[in-house]
Amino acid sequence: MVYPVIIVGGSYAGISAGLQLARARRRVLVIDAGQRRNRFAHSAHGFLGHDGRNPGVIADEARAQLLAYPTVEWVSQPAITATRQGDGFVVTTANGQRFGGQRLILASGVVDELPQIPGLKERWGQSVFHCPYCHGYELDDGPIGVLAAAPTAIHHALMLPDWGPTTLFINDAFEPDAEQLANLERRGVTLEREPVMAIGGQADVTLASGRVIELAGLFTQPRTRMASPLPAILGCEFEAGPMGDFIKVDAMRETSVRGVFAGGDAALAAGNVAIAVGDGARTGGAAHHSLIFR
Repeated sequence: MVYPVIIVGGSYAGISAGLQLARARRRVLVIDAGQRRNRFAHSAHGFLGHDGRNPGVIADEARAQLLAYPTVEWVSQPAITATRQGDGFVVTTANGQRFGGQRLILASGVVDELPQIPGLKERWGQSVFHCPYCHGYELDDGPIGVLAAAPTAIHHALMLPDWGPTTLFINDAFEPDAEQLANLERRGVTLEREPVMAIGGQADVTLASGRVIELAGLFTQPRTRMASPLPAILGCEFEAGPMGDFIKVDAMRETSVRGVFAGGDAALAAGNVAIAVGDGARTGGAAHHSLIFR
């Protein structure tokens, strides 16, 4: 059987794309490895109607709603390769299954690569974050740290005073220029140049001298990489984002490979649940249009 659309990635963007196609009465196959990017977080915020809910519950309910449509199938396996076959594609999963599709939607997301500092990884998504809009409010105006991992840390540092008194830990990641220093002063940001050795407690920073700065939360800038090998295998073009490459798409969410569409974090320089859901809806609609109008 050849599906009109195969979606690789069954998190928020993938489910949202599938919902548009299911409601257009198209057969859809979702292939999902089960590794949501925000699986470490206890709550999701800023998503209309779901503010403060557990992100796993949101995803599980969304999946159940999608699978209620009789034209939708789901395979819980990593997709390991994809090739063009005629006018369509064949996707192979880790257990050796092969599935044919007229169109592909890549909603496979990205993987966050954190700075190698003891204690940081264990607190990721709980008291160490990357998105102020997702988690800043819950810090209740307490002291906030920005652990610099790249020059983009300056944007974090200038934004976060709206959520609480902010300290920027340079940690040898970059050196602010005169204009940036003036802007940090204007925003009331404390600059800390001593190297960071470890993270403990809630989000407490231990410096090289042994001094400990207690924080309500800490923000950093993880590098990102594609969670799936398929975009590269298929030959999709990439664009450079502030923290890693993402899939280049046109206004209709189609990649440089005809018939391959991309949505969610894999195709956006930044994202959260609300943005991923919206982008997935756009991508699903665009893939459906392509089945009709060409």
